Amino acid sequence: MPGDRTSILVETTRRLLRRGAAANLRKLINKTHAADISALFRHLSPVHQSFLFSMIEDPETRGLVLSELDETAMKRIAEQMPVSEMVEALHDLPNDDVADIIGRLPPELAEAILKAMNDDESQEVEGLLGYDDETAGGIMTPEFVAVSQDSTAQESIESLRKEHLDVEMPFYLYVVDENGRLVGVSSLRQLVLEAPERPIKEFMNTDIVSVRTDMDQEEVARLVARYDILAVPVVDSDNVLKGIVTVDDVIDIIRAEATEDIFKMAGVGDEFVENQTVMRSARIRLPWLFASWIGGMLAALVVGGFAETLQKVAYLAAFMPVIAGMGGNVGTQSSTIVVRGLAMGRIHLADLWKVVGKQLAVGVILGAFYGLLVGTVAKVSFGQANMAIAVALGMLTSMSIASLMGSLFPLVFTRLNIDPAVATGPFVTTATDVVSVFFYFSIATALLGI
Repeated sequence: MPGDRTSILVETTRRLLRRGAAANLRKLINKTHAADISALFRHLSPVHQSFLFSMIEDPETRGLVLSELDETAMKRIAEQMPVSEMVEALHDLPNDDVADIIGRLPPELAEAILKAMNDDESQEVEGLLGYDDETAGGIMTPEFVAVSQDSTAQESIESLRKEHLDVEMPFYLYVVDENGRLVGVSSLRQLVLEAPERPIKEFMNTDIVSVRTDMDQEEVARLVARYDILAVPVVDSDNVLKGIVTVDDVIDIIRAEATEDIFKMAGVGDEFVENQTVMRSARIRLPWLFASWIGGMLAALVVGGFAETLQKVAYLAAFMPVIAGMGGNVGTQSSTIVVRGLAMGRIHLADLWKVVGKQLAVGVILGAFYGLLVGTVAKVSFGQANMAIAVALGMLTSMSIASLMGSLFPLVFTRLNIDPAVATGPFVTTATDVVSVFFYFSIATALLGI
C-alpha cells in the first residue's frame, strides 16, 4: 500500500541519515519516484530536505519534486539553487506547472528565471502568469493538439506525430477555424477509426464542453466531473482556444478545495499547520475562538437568568452538557452537509426551504429519539416525571433548532456573498449553545412551576 511504502522509505532514509551514509542515500534517492520523494520530504527537517534534494541527479526529477512540494519547502529549496539549475529543472515540466512554481517565488528570483529561459517558453509561462491563480486560465496548459477544420483524418494523425510530440495529455484533438476559434473536438479513438481521406469537420463533435479563461477553478472541476471528460478546452471571450485543463489538475483542485473548506470550517486558516508559524497559527485561530468565547458568555448570562430555577432544582444542571453537546453535534452535521453540498454544486439557493425543511425534519426525529432516551434516564435517576419531560423536551428543542440553524446559516451566508465555510462554524456553535440553554431552562421553569 502507498502508506506502507512511504513509511518504509521514511524509516530507511532516517536510518541512513543517522549513519551519515551519503553514498547509500544518493543511490536510494535517485531510484525513488518523484512523487515518493515529495511524500518523504514531508517527514524530514528543512536541512535534510535540502541535503537530499541536492543529491537528485536527474533535472526532470528535480522539477517534478519541486512541483509536488508544499509552497514553503519549494520556495526554500528554489532559493538555494543557482538560476541555471532551476531553469534546467523546469525545462521538461508542463508550462502550467512551471507557471505555478514561478508564481510562488519571490519576484526577483522569478524574473531571473524567466530571463534565463528561452523566449518561447518564457512567453508561454508569462502568459499563464497573467491569469488569476484560481481561474481556468491560471491552471490551464497551453500545450494541446489543435488541427484545422479542413484537415482530413490522415493529415490530423500526421500532425499529431510531427508537431505535437511534447503534448502532455493528447486525449482529444481540438478543431479550430482559420482564426483559431474552437469549432469542434474529436477523440483519438474516433480519429483512428475514420477513413484516412475523410475531413475531420464531417465527424467532429460540435457539442463542445468548454470554459472561459476567467471561470473559477472550482467550477471547472465540477464541469469535468459532471461530464466525465479527461480534459476541457479553455477559450477567451472570442471563443479562441487558449489551452486545456487536464484531469490531473482537476484532481488537485478538488483535493485542495476540500482541504481548504475543512480548514476554514475548523477555524485554522486555509493551509496545513506545518506551513504556518506559531504566531500566524495563533493569530488565525484567535478571532474564531473569540466568537466561541462570546457564545459562552451569552450562554452563561442565560443560565444566570435562570438562577432561581437552578437553586430549586439543581439536578437540571446535570443534563446541560448533554443537551448542549447533542445540539452542537447535530448543528455541525447539518452545516457540514449543506456547506459541502454548496461547494459541490449539489445544493443551490433555490433549494433553500427544501433543504432547511429536510434538515429540520431530521433534527426533530433525532431530537425525539434522544429526548426519549435522556428523559428515561432522568426519570430513573431522579424520579420526577415533570423534570424528565423537561429534559426530554429540552433535548428535542435543542437538536431541532440546531438542525434548523446549521442548514439555514450556510445558505443565508451564500445569499449574502459570504463564504459559508468560513462564517458558519462560529455562528452555528454560538447560536446553538445560547438557544439550547434558553429553551431548556424555559421549558423546565414552566413545567416545574418555578
